[in-house]
Amino acid sequence: MRYFAVLFILLIAASAHADSPLVAEIKKRVGDDYARLDAFYKDIHANPELAMHEVRTARILAKALRADGIEVTEKVGVTGVVGVLKNGKGPVLLIRADMDALPVTEKTGLPYASKVQVRDDDGQLVGVMHACGHDVNATCLTGAAKVLVGMKDRWRGTIVFIGQPAEETGMGAAKMLEDGLFERFPKPDYAFALHCDGRYPAGHVNFREGKMQANVDSIDILVRGKGGHGAAAHTTIDPVVLAARIVLDLQTISSRERDPQDPIAVTVGVIQGGTKRNVIPNEVRLQLTVRTTNDTTRKEVLDAITRVAKFAALGARAPEPVITHDKAGFTPALYNDVELTRKNVALFRETLGEEKVHERPMSLGGEDFSQFVRRGVPGFYWHLGVAPLEAYEASKKGGPPLANTHSDRFAPVPEPTIRTGVLTMSLAAIKLLEAK
Repeated sequence: MRYFAVLFILLIAASAHADSPLVAEIKKRVGDDYARLDAFYKDIHANPELAMHEVRTARILAKALRADGIEVTEKVGVTGVVGVLKNGKGPVLLIRADMDALPVTEKTGLPYASKVQVRDDDGQLVGVMHACGHDVNATCLTGAAKVLVGMKDRWRGTIVFIGQPAEETGMGAAKMLEDGLFERFPKPDYAFALHCDGRYPAGHVNFREGKMQANVDSIDILVRGKGGHGAAAHTTIDPVVLAARIVLDLQTISSRERDPQDPIAVTVGVIQGGTKRNVIPNEVRLQLTVRTTNDTTRKEVLDAITRVAKFAALGARAPEPVITHDKAGFTPALYNDVELTRKNVALFRETLGEEKVHERPMSLGGEDFSQFVRRGVPGFYWHLGVAPLEAYEASKKGGPPLANTHSDRFAPVPEPTIRTGVLTMSLAAIKLLEAK
């Protein structure tokens, strides 16, 4: 009798986690397409391109969309790709994937690791790597496109597939919008995008409703001095020392001027100056990234940076620094539509299991998917875990830390990351546009 009771409980548990017919069909289609997806991913990974130079990536993405019968337009916003799939009357859904890579030399040791080196826009020779997972994002877009073309009987409306350039510089979405994305093509009623997260295991997803990611501003400071011989420093105004002071003083904006419950980040990522060890130069260049969570704080922090730099120069009897704000690269804060997020999170939990869907904290990272959302389009943006399960579990027990995005060792495990991305993207689209 006990045997039958246990068997009955196991059968109930199994049926409770059984895939719905819709999920089962999507999974089968993804499985049938997986060899192509794996090859597509590894090809893009091995051949990365920097922001606004994604010529090859755009070409093969456009080719993949056209192969599924999608109407494709290239060179939107320089290198952007737009694919339009119409399927009767209904809402318009934009699904975006970014395509650009980073100036990072890959050290993953993967057989398909990038060996690409190019001259960047400043003429510097740099390695290039998909250190942020945009190769995964683009692959998931092509997989979802194939699924959605094959399941047109399950949904109604229009889907606009976007291969977006230059997410890493914060310029790509704005460039596509400036080139008439919402005028030349159907304007979306909703927008979806996904991204990789190296802190979670493959097969898992994470989300946040409401405010999700930060404003990101790019600031350059030209610190000016008076050059001369290192043996006669008293005859100079040393911009190296002044730049060092400015770097340190900038940190007090966060530590002494801001409420810690309103987080900000002021990061000096580049210091350039000098030509020889015994020559004090005339100037030093600083490049900053500034991250804030609301518009009021943003203005106050940007004003504080200007004040700190100018008064440091005044104290050193130096010429006033030249402060340049790269407004073209501004990335506004990203907000996830609450209702859209809740509906999709419930769907993901039902499909993947509660234990594989995680709520994440607010991030000071930037994401120019926000450019679409701030035009009045409700959006939902979620993250895919990409770490091997064994590595994730080992890290939790004090083992080697996981390599996250922008690391030269960032290496998403393709299986099941890609399957999970295509499944969640396809399922979210079909349920949103479901034919009644």
